[in-house]
Amino acid sequence: MQIPMDTKSTLSASALRLDAAHEVERIADAIRTAVHSTLKRRGAVIGISGGIDSSVSAALCVRALGPERVLGVLMPEADSAPESTVLGQLLGARLGIATIVEEITPILDAAGCYSRRDDAIRAVVPEYGPGCKSKIVLPNAAHHDGYRVFSVVVQFADGRQTNTRLTREAYLSILAATNFKQRVRKMMEYHYADRYQYAVIGTPNRLEYDQGFFVKLGDGAADVKPIAHLYKTQVYQLAEYLGIPEEIRRRPPTTDTYSLSQSQEEFFFSIPLDKLDLCLYGVNHGMAAAEVCQATGLTIQQVERVYRDLASKRRVSRYLHHAAVLVEDVV
Repeated sequence: MQIPMDTKSTLSASALRLDAAHEVERIADAIRTAVHSTLKRRGAVIGISGGIDSSVSAALCVRALGPERVLGVLMPEADSAPESTVLGQLLGARLGIATIVEEITPILDAAGCYSRRDDAIRAVVPEYGPGCKSKIVLPNAAHHDGYRVFSVVVQFADGRQTNTRLTREAYLSILAATNFKQRVRKMMEYHYADRYQYAVIGTPNRLEYDQGFFVKLGDGAADVKPIAHLYKTQVYQLAEYLGIPEEIRRRPPTTDTYSLSQSQEEFFFSIPLDKLDLCLYGVNHGMAAAEVCQATGLTIQQVERVYRDLASKRRVSRYLHHAAVLVEDVV
């Protein structure tokens, strides 16, 4: 992807405003057609995290199929924030859908998720052990040019924190270990889909889908992805229209994957999501960096850095989107 350089007009934040009522009905109709006509399923199962994307996706399924045809599965594990389950249950009650809580810690423990992760962290922080918490973070994309490297933040039992640059091997080992979480959750969702002859609903928004913020055959696997065309700020617009509980709407987007509290911005996106939405919109509409500055509050140089980061993540995400490769087409 080349950075557009010709200035034509100035981007406004209003470019992402939706007619929420129309969009909800359009998506609900698409879900209904996909589940009943295309996939021949009886209803929908969705993993509920207490976050905005899964909440909006669940509410859209209720609009499309009725609450009696939607099942929410909550899948906490050892590193999950307690509020995730509380908010997930609040959503289920608000929508009037059945919910099931599946504690997946034993499965993850048996697979070596936590031990493999801890071994990888100890490769760069040897004193890491019981009582420690951790997360991995990236430098801000707007303020750092060139190649950015993940670091691991460790909080020790006495409250002391360290920030240590990860080697490539340590980073990949941590990522491979924590990816067990998304894959086990998806396995559980398909268990219930098979049991009730339901379709599995995926919850990525446009930023996540475009930039590869998902685990292949984990949270990237689904039968229907109803909000993959929506920018994150548009998801919030639908959340307000659909009456998603305020406690969920004001919760900062989180990965809920690591034992230390971690925002999606820290882990992957690197700048506030409302600014990133506008930058991605600018890229998608061939707008020069100068056209995006006023709406984002970033300088031209900062927008150009974000544009380069968006292009880099798109290249990496091609593998995640790629279907299985066949020697020849099978028809």
